[in-house]
Amino acid sequence: MTDIYMPRLSDTMEEGVISSWVKKVGDKVDPGDILVEIETDKAVMEYEAYDEGYLVKQSVSEGDTVPIGAVIGILGDSPDAVPEESGTTEAPAGESAAEQATTEQATTEQAPAQEETREPAPAPAEGEAAPAGPASADGGPRPRTSPLARRLAREHGLDITQIKGSGPKGRVVRADIEAAAKEQAAPAAEPAAAPTERAPAPAPAAQEAYDDGRDSEEVTVSNIRKVIARRLLQAKQTVPHFYLRRTIDAEALKDFRAQVNAQLESTGNKVSFNDLIVKAAATTLRLHPEVNASWVDDKLLLHRRVNVGVAVAVQEGLVVPVLHDTDKTPLSGIAAKSRELAEKARDGKLKPQEMSGGTFSVSNLGMYGMDSFSAVINPPEAAILAVGAMRQQPVVRDGEVVARNTINLELSVDHRAVDGAVGAAFLKELAEVLEEPMRIIL
Repeated sequence: MTDIYMPRLSDTMEEGVISSWVKKVGDKVDPGDILVEIETDKAVMEYEAYDEGYLVKQSVSEGDTVPIGAVIGILGDSPDAVPEESGTTEAPAGESAAEQATTEQATTEQAPAQEETREPAPAPAEGEAAPAGPASADGGPRPRTSPLARRLAREHGLDITQIKGSGPKGRVVRADIEAAAKEQAAPAAEPAAAPTERAPAPAPAAQEAYDDGRDSEEVTVSNIRKVIARRLLQAKQTVPHFYLRRTIDAEALKDFRAQVNAQLESTGNKVSFNDLIVKAAATTLRLHPEVNASWVDDKLLLHRRVNVGVAVAVQEGLVVPVLHDTDKTPLSGIAAKSRELAEKARDGKLKPQEMSGGTFSVSNLGMYGMDSFSAVINPPEAAILAVGAMRQQPVVRDGEVVARNTINLELSVDHRAVDGAVGAAFLKELAEVLEEPMRIIL
């Protein structure tokens, strides 16, 4: 018998919620198969099996909150194997089960970027049948779905096997769930009731319940949202923020982006302004390593690798996938990887190593028309850059007032790790790199 433990799927994870069991009791399990979907503090993630066998017991149910290292299931040598009752749900002494489950993933965080993601299980060759997935309630094959779609279906009480998917190859996506939920919520027409005599009004209660006049409705909060709230509160309470602001002339940056995209046109890849800013930030962090730092347990850590996190808005809140070795990655690679990570974030497909190891973050609300904002630092990082929208502003050039494209940047800094002058020198250099964008690729 082999116990399956709740893994540590992120560096800040303390517990996980069983979102759904992909394998059912009696199913054959091979290394690389998806066993279960787990909602962590950052996303809904698929957890792969590391051992071969048959799932003979699900020790916890869907929706249960389970601490790291607790037993969530048992693998046996045959589908009829009877699991032994060990009397404990804790991981064995020594190296914790969470550490065992993530040893391979954790070591990749210190390896070069190209070695950080594990190769996915090979797809079946053309002409071969794909491995049979778990059956649906009616005995048919389980539809292609995303973890987010399955979670939304459960929240709305929908049978996902009865929903027709509009995604690639019939995949059920969020839009399909939302449409089905609206259809389910639409009230059916009721037959006209026969006229009846109005009952006399009841006598007023001795004391009416207090009404604050806000007509509120309690909304079920996901585990991810709770953890986001807890971490943001902790960040503001424990990290002494200070803020530095700078407006840059973005004319050269705009022209540079057009030139780069013209060169990339044949590849189908495109570079966004955010990609340019992320790469410029990584370049500047290499010149100012004091900002590429963390304050942890009264110790100052200067990081040798530059790993920039890019904030992505998802339905549950905000996730920050990480571009590892951003300073060494070419601009075209940053553009492609950023889009890939953003798509995986919205689909709940991010792997643990894709959200770990960040040393600096960039948050951009320019696409929402925000001129500027103050971002909350993502501990244990020492700084985060907030990026506003590009605007045409009157600027004095050579004694004349002219219209120029500008972008507002605001740097939030942990004063325990970075002093004001150090942060100011970093932001000044970053502005100069963006105003002379050839420095981004030199």
